[in-house]
Amino acid sequence: MADQIKDFKLKPLENAKFIDTSLATYEQEGIKKSWEVVQAHDSVAILIYHKEKESFILVKQFRPAVYLNNENGMTVELCAGIVDKDLSLVEIAKEEIEEECGYLVPLQSIERITSFHTSVGFAGSRQTLYFVEVDESMKVSEGGGVDHEQIEVVFLPVDQAKNLIYDESIAKTPGLMFAFMWWLEKQ
Repeated sequence: MADQIKDFKLKPLENAKFIDTSLATYEQEGIKKSWEVVQAHDSVAILIYHKEKESFILVKQFRPAVYLNNENGMTVELCAGIVDKDLSLVEIAKEEIEEECGYLVPLQSIERITSFHTSVGFAGSRQTLYFVEVDESMKVSEGGGVDHEQIEVVFLPVDQAKNLIYDESIAKTPGLMFAFMWWLEKQ
């Protein structure tokens, strides 16, 4: 996917759909300060465990912001999505599992792990982390996302999770690493 990227350029953002950039001004201990911030949607992320394959289901996709730092732009992530619909967080998680990974799961089988803030230096959005177990009887499609997302579904055997956490050659999110640590701790 990343090898298909050509003529990558940056330009000023106009009429943003998903973020709003701002200059925050405030006073702290009598000193006037300012900080550039991005207001962005909150999100959900789901650690998906495939019982029959004894593997985690992850997604691999191109991320333009990562491309700026590694000229590859490919990340390995948890199934995730932004909170931009009038649905509960768990309903958004259920929808993302089906769209990105191709599994239709019962709402009540999705377990909330915790929530945390991401990109705290400039955005501070909240991500809510979930866990679900799937099997092949729940598979309804190949996944891959919607609207030309070009998401590749990846199966990672559980015994390789710890190696992925520490493999600096693979771009991944802190949420993914935290989810794996949560899993390893509960075993």
